[in-house]
Amino acid sequence: MLRMLVRGAAGGALATVALTAVSLAGDQAGVMRDRPSGRVVPGPPPRHVRHRARPSESLAHFGFGVASGAVFCALSRGRANLPLGIGYALAAWAASQRGWVPRIGILPPDTRDDSCRAAVLAAGHVLYGTVLVATVNHLIRP
Repeated sequence: MLRMLVRGAAGGALATVALTAVSLAGDQAGVMRDRPSGRVVPGPPPRHVRHRARPSESLAHFGFGVASGAVFCALSRGRANLPLGIGYALAAWAASQRGWVPRIGILPPDTRDDSCRAAVLAAGHVLYGTVLVATVNHLIRP
């Protein structure tokens, strides 16, 4: 079980990096007002650092991604497939965007948020699920 959690955590780490890259690309393309991964901790960013995450916020987002990967691996018992991984990632995104994220004031629900940001975040989570499954499956090969 410990090996499975470690594999999932490693997959979650790589998947979070991929998700963050999509978010940064959306930010650079000008389609996102700010990156929610930079707002995992409630409260506005400092005025002089409008589009950059504070270190504690980036660490919190990374930790959430790593923990989510470990949970996925435990729930799937190491038998990860692509539809399951993408579904898991999109379910986590939807639950967050319609649940705790708006409740603590990070972003509005995705139904009231900027549609471009919602599309970028959904695409990032599809990539998260894809990278998570690929990593976990690669790590459990004999």
